Amino acid sequence: MWGTPGASVRSIRPYRSSEQYLYAMKEDLAEWLKELYELDIEVGTFLEVLETGAVLCSHANNVTHVAGEFARACPGVARHLHLPTAGVTCNPTAQPGTFQARDNVSNFIQWCRKEMDIKDVLMFETEDLVLRKNEKNFVLCLLELARRAARFGMRAPTLVQMEEEIEEELRQELDLPPTDTPLPRTPRKPRDLHNLDQMVQHLVSRCTCPVQFPMIKISEGKYRVGDSDTLIFVRILREHVMVRVGGGWDTLEHYLDKHDPCRCTSLSHKQALKTRSPQQQVQHEVRLCPASKAATRGQPQPALLVSRSQSPLPPVTWGSRVPRSPATPLPEGSGHPPGTSPHQEPAQPQRVPSGR
Repeated sequence: MWGTPGASVRSIRPYRSSEQYLYAMKEDLAEWLKELYELDIEVGTFLEVLETGAVLCSHANNVTHVAGEFARACPGVARHLHLPTAGVTCNPTAQPGTFQARDNVSNFIQWCRKEMDIKDVLMFETEDLVLRKNEKNFVLCLLELARRAARFGMRAPTLVQMEEEIEEELRQELDLPPTDTPLPRTPRKPRDLHNLDQMVQHLVSRCTCPVQFPMIKISEGKYRVGDSDTLIFVRILREHVMVRVGGGWDTLEHYLDKHDPCRCTSLSHKQALKTRSPQQQVQHEVRLCPASKAATRGQPQPALLVSRSQSPLPPVTWGSRVPRSPATPLPEGSGHPPGTSPHQEPAQPQRVPSGR
């Protein structure tokens, strides 16, 4: 059951906020499938139970059966809905990771696209479930399937029931006329907002800004956040505080991490530190010129190794070029400049200290 009688602020699960909303949705879907088909499924075994595709195909056939009964009972309403008319072939004995399991999952995906008209943006691929490549897309697809099936009388998860409740509340506030084709509604579980204010205040109190990030209660389950007029709907889903965001859901903790100024800064800073690659060390070799070839013949040439990190070099300041004075012409019959001797020793190379 989704109610949380006697729940306290300590019941909020200590998951990372970016993963908590996905955990909450899997928990809701697992309980929904458990009630529908009496499966031995929990949030910890959610993917293991569904990875063979047998339960998914069985669910698709059940949705098609419910849609057929609805079309016979309410033909006028059924004409305005996209109802599935064909089922799915399934291999119930498929083992995880086998080609039979992949065929089951692939058949379910094709059924969702063709019979339920689920858009590609909400679909998943076979590898997303079998190889766990994209767990999020798989969960979102199941939730969208539940929304569409609830239109013709299929029992819906708690999240979908809360969505319908919020839509009705908005319709009443805006004084909108009822829909032309009223859809059947499955019995809903009573909502529990007893501890909602306390749990919201606990999450908002983590703000460390000089002026606390505002979150003002407007009515039961509705709050104004920030300095704008943005209104959000907040609900309790078991041990999670959920926020209705666009066409989906998010946890209040993750929502605040993206909107509270002090949490946004700390979150981006942590991600920057996490994604920053370690600096690689490179070596530059600087060789010293010998004073005389005869003095160093047969001896190893000295070398100076300078180690530095691969960091951006400081900018180079460019100056104007100073023009040289015109060269003095050489005296006739002389191959050397004035003041020099033809037998002068070559100048010793100067050692220039390295800039690093």
